[in-house]
Amino acid sequence: MAFRIEKDSLGDVQVPVEAYWGSQAERTRQLFKISGLTEHPKMIDAYVLLKKACAKANTDLELLDAEVGRAIMQAADEVLGGNYRDQFPVDVFHMGAGTSFNMNTNEVLANRAEEILGGTKGEYSKVNPNDHVNYGQSTNDTFPSAMRIMSRLMLVDLFESVDRVIAAFDAKGREFDGILKSGRTHLQDAVPIRLGQEFTAYANALRRARRWLEHAAFELEELGIGGSAAPAGPDGLPNDGKVIADQRDYRS
Repeated sequence: MAFRIEKDSLGDVQVPVEAYWGSQAERTRQLFKISGLTEHPKMIDAYVLLKKACAKANTDLELLDAEVGRAIMQAADEVLGGNYRDQFPVDVFHMGAGTSFNMNTNEVLANRAEEILGGTKGEYSKVNPNDHVNYGQSTNDTFPSAMRIMSRLMLVDLFESVDRVIAAFDAKGREFDGILKSGRTHLQDAVPIRLGQEFTAYANALRRARRWLEHAAFELEELGIGGSAAPAGPDGLPNDGKVIADQRDYRS
């Protein structure tokens, strides 16, 4: 296998020459060979969506060069479209807070954006994983935000499945409405009921559960992106947990 050499604060790192991940993801890939499990596809979607949104916000605020911002967003769209899905090799069990997966994502998007702008993977002469893709962010706010986005995305599929089961129970409730059976209580026969009543009750129980899921989905839509582990204002003093509006001086 051919390698390229990347440098970070710990020294030189050999990275497979064709890889879109970089030095930090490679170090983690070598050090944390634990489960062989990589991130869920929906988590990749969520993290890349988040990075795309951050690139757009930073570009709109003129914190990122417009050309760089557009390249990052294009790279994100390519990943969301199904490309480079094998470029996230970090084991799900690694160092705390999810830092390695955050950097894995930053590196993949930076290297692809570098190519889009005519550069070469691993050089980061045009797009840097930290200074551009991760601008104004930290793992402490991106990972929890991505977890919420992933959960919200997955609830869409769950709602569809629950609705199908509700419809099936309703149909059986109508189909079995004329069938009498013994009710059951304390494992013994009780007063007669219609079999259709049982299935209609199952449907109604799921409808109630679905309403709780809808409430949970709404709560997931509030994100902590922009608020670091210990948020502070421009004067360096605590800002009572309020999200920093202008993060020009708050690079991760």
